Amino acid sequence: MTRSRLIPAALAAGAVLTVAACQDSPSAPEPGPASELRANQAIGLPAAGDLDRQVPGFGGFFLDRDGSPTIYMTRGSDRGKAERALEKLLSTRGGPAALRVREAKHTWKDLERWQQDVTGAAFDGAGAVFVDNDETSNSVRVGVEDVGSMGRIRAAAAQLGVPDDALIIERAEPIVQLATLQNVVDRPVRAGVQINFPGFLCSVGFNATSGGQASFVTASHCTNTQGGVESTPYWQPLQSTDPTQIATEVADPDYFRGSRGNACPKSRRCRYSDASRAAYLDAGNQALGSIARTSGPNNGSLDIVGSFSITGDDLTNSVAVGQIVDKVGRTTGWTEGTVTNTCVNTGVSGSNIVQLCQTFVSSSGTIVLGGDSGSGVWQSAGGNNVTLVGILWGGNGSGSQLVYSPFKNIVQELGPLTTH
Repeated sequence: MTRSRLIPAALAAGAVLTVAACQDSPSAPEPGPASELRANQAIGLPAAGDLDRQVPGFGGFFLDRDGSPTIYMTRGSDRGKAERALEKLLSTRGGPAALRVREAKHTWKDLERWQQDVTGAAFDGAGAVFVDNDETSNSVRVGVEDVGSMGRIRAAAAQLGVPDDALIIERAEPIVQLATLQNVVDRPVRAGVQINFPGFLCSVGFNATSGGQASFVTASHCTNTQGGVESTPYWQPLQSTDPTQIATEVADPDYFRGSRGNACPKSRRCRYSDASRAAYLDAGNQALGSIARTSGPNNGSLDIVGSFSITGDDLTNSVAVGQIVDKVGRTTGWTEGTVTNTCVNTGVSGSNIVQLCQTFVSSSGTIVLGGDSGSGVWQSAGGNNVTLVGILWGGNGSGSQLVYSPFKNIVQELGPLTTH
């Protein structure tokens, strides 16, 4: 992991979390102006696991490039069960006829099992970037840094019994980690603004109360040591600007090792979220449920003109491929993009860390840069109300792609969180 240090008397560029860039499959949503796809929002969609239980023969669900609900089902499956499972969404899109059905060669349950098997094999050697159960192609999609890794992974997958037509291997950018700085004094502290910990800078993800402690959540790598509690101190916006410490790290689970019976590849360290929690020293500094708002998405503005209000949390990880998600971070402000992959097992370049079951988001423009690490990710719930869906921890070199840990995974590791 790389992180930028604060350079005395200068505003330093920050350490960046770079996300693997996966190429679009023929059916994947094409990144474009996210505002044009705002109609794709549908908070409350069934999670993939729920669809698998409700729809026999299920092989994947996503929103296609034009926003059309699209489902993979094996030949002979009952379309009616899919229509009933997706009734809430279809009612906003013209009824059951709006559902597109594609023939699945493989069931979701098989793909989930193969994803776990291939994850172990892929990260057992060098070169793997991510392993995804790709709902847009009804296959396991693997990203690698170089073509030399492709043969090794394909051979290992074959030995594991993964059918060749269920495996896609492609080039992808490696993942690293980021931070820079912004001088915005914010009291009480809203999500999206800059925080400073010894030598580095990140963003407040969201405020939360846990066990009676007024706190905020940010990325685990935005602590002195990623994984494990070492009481990292935080200032806002900078210790040099306001030397009064605002919070102390209190929760940051250790990364677990790969072993038989768990999802972590051998010789790697894993978690399901890059998230940690810091408790405010003065509870009055917490702006619970509030996210700093700039003038508009993807317009480059860093001027705070108001606030978003968190009114819900996605506890089921129900965000689907093709939907729009947003974030506010200290470097790029308010940006949004299209979800391209969900539940991706993602390697962090330069480390032995694999973040399990992460979400990828892309856009045609810049949506993430240094210092945005830790930003909260959300979906619009109408007006200035939003539903919290996760924590951003990465982006590719060009800034057109980000990765986030789903809120469900964060709660799984940090425990119950009251966010509004």
